[in-house]
Amino acid sequence: MVFSSTLFLFCFLPVTLAGYYICMTLDKRVLGKRKEMSNFWLLIMSVLFFSWSQIGYLWIIALNILINFIGAGLIHWQKEKRGGITAKLLLAVTVIANLCILFYFKYFDFTVDTVNHIFNKAIPLRKIILPIGISFFTFQAMSYTIDVYRGKAGVQRNPFKLALYVMLFPQLIAGPIVRYTDVEAEIDERTVSLSDFSRGARRFITGLGKKALIANTMAVTVDGIFSRGIENNTVAIAWLGAVAYALQIYFDFSGYSDMAIGLGRMFGFHFLENFNLPYISGSVTEFWRRWHISLSTWFRDYVYIPLGGNRKGTFSTYRNLFIIFLLTGIWHGAAWHYIFWGIWHGAFMLIERSFIKSDDKSKGRISIVDIMKHVYTLLVVLMGWVFFRADTLTQAIWYIKTMFGRALGPEPGFSAMWYLDGWTAAMLMAGLMFSTGLPEKASEIIKAKLEAASAGDLYEIGRDILLVILLLMSSMRIVSGTYNPFIYFQF
Repeated sequence: MVFSSTLFLFCFLPVTLAGYYICMTLDKRVLGKRKEMSNFWLLIMSVLFFSWSQIGYLWIIALNILINFIGAGLIHWQKEKRGGITAKLLLAVTVIANLCILFYFKYFDFTVDTVNHIFNKAIPLRKIILPIGISFFTFQAMSYTIDVYRGKAGVQRNPFKLALYVMLFPQLIAGPIVRYTDVEAEIDERTVSLSDFSRGARRFITGLGKKALIANTMAVTVDGIFSRGIENNTVAIAWLGAVAYALQIYFDFSGYSDMAIGLGRMFGFHFLENFNLPYISGSVTEFWRRWHISLSTWFRDYVYIPLGGNRKGTFSTYRNLFIIFLLTGIWHGAAWHYIFWGIWHGAFMLIERSFIKSDDKSKGRISIVDIMKHVYTLLVVLMGWVFFRADTLTQAIWYIKTMFGRALGPEPGFSAMWYLDGWTAAMLMAGLMFSTGLPEKASEIIKAKLEAASAGDLYEIGRDILLVILLLMSSMRIVSGTYNPFIYFQF
């Protein structure tokens, strides 16, 4: 089940909201601030959400919860009673148990296939089906156990509350990766005001529009270009495919994050931001401060800093950065083109650290240097996305050669305009515009002028009308269309 489906929008979500607020009312009357019935309702609906398409894998997430519940409990007990090496050993065992489950389901066949190719073996593959969202909920659960060990989070003595944290359906299968410390207090005590619910609903609709209108439209174009093969590309078609994929993956994933954050607010949870206009970055380093923030900060806090960060000299810093981006590529998928994508970004991060001393931009003006930095970053990111999207490293290299006119086949008999009907062209332009901060700045200017003219209500009315239109357009596209993939479900 995905958020941008008729089943979710018109059945699951209304039923979940109605049951939740009935339970919230009962909680308030019977238990005061405690949220026992509403938590139980959310847990039941989250289990249903996960089970809808893969009920046979429910045991995996249940095992994940059990491992971290027991592991964190034992760690807390050892630190309280004895402390020292035993608690560290328990942490290592718990983390290794988490990673072993992740390795088996996500990387076992990839490892066997690699061994077969290198050593000319014929070890049979298990053909393991990847559980949806396993990387997200594994990292999320591990962060809880690690934070308990570090003393940053209180141990959860109720396994159902820990299960709610791991399985809460808005962020379960495609993030953002929520830390236990971010929602620890809200599991027991939270309120939902009308204004907070409204903000959540607006955020959800915005994310739905990103996904249903822009990402899905770009997906059709991207799949058409990549599936027809490199021999059917011209330079213009290859660049169109790369740009369209950059927009697809951004609006797909940021749209999902917007919907997750919005849904969280509607249920009284406040998740941190996961994207901040990454395509306006002036360096690859800045790009990773703005892209998939919950993952990059996870690796920073739980891998980079424990390895020593940048405290132990230049060589150690470069080594640690390389490890982080190697792991970033591995996290995204069990294939060499994902790993190379991570190394690609890591290499440019190291180059920037060596030669670029400061990212600071001149206040109030944009220089030629700023423009050149922006162009360089977009080129690196676009070529990186080709490695990410292509089926193999070889295909990615030939595709990039085609982008620069070095691997052209015979004329395919059609041009880039063959892929750009009126609707696709409009969504391409919308994607490019909303990848920048211009719409937000324009909105702020309009709001300020209306408030100065004592007509602030007109801004809110106009905004809500536009959101209703966006909801209707998104719903119509979802109902009338059959192509509705979520890229990050595979991770």
